[in-house]
Amino acid sequence: MDGALADRLDAALPQTQCTRCGYPACRPYAEAMAAGAAGADQCPPGGAATAAVLASLLGREPRPVNPAFGVEGPARVAVIDEAICIGCAKCLPACPVDAIVGARKHLHTVIAAECSGCDLCLPPCPVDCITLIEVTQAPLPLAAIEARAAGYRARYGAHRGRALAREAARNARLAARSSARPPA
Repeated sequence: MDGALADRLDAALPQTQCTRCGYPACRPYAEAMAAGAAGADQCPPGGAATAAVLASLLGREPRPVNPAFGVEGPARVAVIDEAICIGCAKCLPACPVDAIVGARKHLHTVIAAECSGCDLCLPPCPVDCITLIEVTQAPLPLAAIEARAAGYRARYGAHRGRALAREAARNARLAARSSARPPA
């Protein structure tokens, strides 16, 4: 895999981290494209404009977004119905850009300006209190996608860092608990 090419491809992606491309985040998708294992037409949030940029970087003919991965559409953000939210906090770890704030057993809300519209908060919600609303009438132009990408990338990096730290702390607690047990 060409790391420099993967960097350029990753930089061209919208960084919504939505997983619709079939990869767990934008960077693994970029790496798969650089390795020749994925097409440039698998990013619905980026739409045709991003697919064209990706194809150009790969030296391929541009193609529209493959409908098997979703359809290009207007930008959307999540909204939580406060009357229904039970504060279960299952949506918090699901949000790859930490646009949902709240605490267990308390009302949650979405920071609309930070929401990438990825849909990943919908499945874990046990009471279906989250909906996505359109914030534009048409797909975003490439310049708007690029302007938002840096913020999403930074928020995703911070989210992953916190998730890895929590996992490491949990593993350390389990190891300490296991070593404290007397041998059987």
